[in-house]
Amino acid sequence: MKKFTLPLLLLAFAVLLAAPMAFKSYGLYLLTYWLVFIIAIMGLNLTIGYAGQKSLGHAAFFGIGAYTVAIMMKAGLSFWLGLPAAALLCFVVWLVFRNEEWLTGGTFGLNNIARPQLFGLSLEGNLAYYYFVLAITLLLGGLLWGLLRSPWGKAFTALRDNPIRAESLGIDIRRYTLLSFAIGAAYAGVAGALFASLVQFIDPAPFAIASSIMMYLMVVLGGPGYFLGPVLGSAVGVVLPEWLRFAQGWYLFVFGSAVVLLMIWLPDGLLSIPDRFKARKQARQASAARAASAQAAAKGAQA
Repeated sequence: MKKFTLPLLLLAFAVLLAAPMAFKSYGLYLLTYWLVFIIAIMGLNLTIGYAGQKSLGHAAFFGIGAYTVAIMMKAGLSFWLGLPAAALLCFVVWLVFRNEEWLTGGTFGLNNIARPQLFGLSLEGNLAYYYFVLAITLLLGGLLWGLLRSPWGKAFTALRDNPIRAESLGIDIRRYTLLSFAIGAAYAGVAGALFASLVQFIDPAPFAIASSIMMYLMVVLGGPGYFLGPVLGSAVGVVLPEWLRFAQGWYLFVFGSAVVLLMIWLPDGLLSIPDRFKARKQARQASAARAASAQAAAKGAQA
């Protein structure tokens, strides 16, 4: 972990606690939407950024979480049963989403999905649901933080950096590869469950391959392997398009162009900027040290 990560986390926590005071109903909805995607991208960042694997099926796991909660709540079961079930049932079921209308509503989707209750208190309002999703985001972020600081986290990064060397050190690369996908999928399932109760209507469209690609881009833009990468990447993918709506028909072009340019100039993501400056500073210092050494050697030779 970078030494400045904890202060940034504390600052972000304070800002997120105070943020609802600055926003009206739609602003709170958008903030909650962003938090949901932070959870989903945290899981994908573990798979891509820390374990070094490739995944373009993340939206399917996101969809499983959404449909699991929606179907179970429609059947009269509690959200609190649907949430863990969403995390456990994450495997690819796109055809079921689309074709089994008796269960999923097919292309017509499922609507009137209720918000959960917590200790008898309704989370129906945008403010209450925002704080609920914020709490789950912080909880899952804390679990991921602990995982990455554990021997498992070191095994994931060893797998990413050099799989052959990792295997020679006794790391079961097959096991850790599958584990990275499983944990990432579980995070997506939780995010999907929260998404369903947030938007209160789902159909198969948000869970197609285009959404998986967008999630992948969020990881790349934020910075693969950076703990706070999902926070920034999700902001770029969720909040920035809303800010660009003033451009009307041009906003998708502007957003797409910005993403492409960032990926060209910053292939390691936005959070790699401090590291790049640090690397350049170290390179200049090393160059100056070599020059000084050469000058000293030349003076010694002349003497």
